[in-house]
Amino acid sequence: MPIKVQSELPARAILEKENIFVMDEKRAMNQDIRPLNIGILNLMPLKEDTELQLLRSLSNTPLQLDITFITVSSHESRNTAQSHINKFYEPFSAVKGRRFDGLIITGAPVEQMEFEEVDYWAELVEIMDWAEIYVTSTLFICWGAQAAMYHYYGLRKKLLPQKLFGLYRHRVLNRKEPLVRGFDDVFMMPHSRHTTVDAGDIRACKELEILAESQEAGVFAAMAQEGRRVFVFGHPEYDRLTLEKEYLRDKGKGLDIQVPDNYFQNDDSSTRPLLMWRAHANTLYTNWINYYVYQLTPYVW
Repeated sequence: MPIKVQSELPARAILEKENIFVMDEKRAMNQDIRPLNIGILNLMPLKEDTELQLLRSLSNTPLQLDITFITVSSHESRNTAQSHINKFYEPFSAVKGRRFDGLIITGAPVEQMEFEEVDYWAELVEIMDWAEIYVTSTLFICWGAQAAMYHYYGLRKKLLPQKLFGLYRHRVLNRKEPLVRGFDDVFMMPHSRHTTVDAGDIRACKELEILAESQEAGVFAAMAQEGRRVFVFGHPEYDRLTLEKEYLRDKGKGLDIQVPDNYFQNDDSSTRPLLMWRAHANTLYTNWINYYVYQLTPYVW
């Protein structure tokens, strides 16, 4: 699938080396097709890493995607150069008049704060309300999913006694839903978070349907409004070494961090982690694009 991004986006060169078809604006203008407009509100601190991970995950359908990276104006990133954000991102205020076929709202390292204490919470609420009118389907990831469940349904996150950190086994609960079509009965996915939304609270909300969950990690995927809202509590976009980098970073800071569960061979952090979730991650993003974006969005907004 061709992904349309800015010509100078650093992730583009890496994707091309991986034989992923990336298209710039000039070539896209010569194609007489209607691309899907996908917005990505990237709230992660290492934005370039997340850009690459998400673009890689979105590259597995035959559809052309026109990607717009979006940023909030009420927060200044401390881990990504402002020059990068100025060049490759658009503030929400600049895109709020546009319609998007799909929107991804990522996680953020603010989960131990109350939602209202986050400096961009008011702007995020505005974006979530805007998406109800201007977006066909929104995919919320990790803290983004917790934030959406709190905003839409009043479900509060709960602090875990220990960081949920590693790879965990999950089971598909409803194979009829297209989001998990093609999944095995049991699959692995990475998680990295201090908080959770209780599965019982989600089940008690009649508008929500749980599609997959883990005995150790809790709910992995849920949806509402026939797929207009999709919630994913793990990090399927993570690459092979993301958890390792997080572990070494926190260990280097002297934090009390455990070895990621089920990640290193024999829990030996000197070994190279096995990549055991990429196929299901790609299937999840492909299913979201195909069944909840492409097949539901109007040709002309």
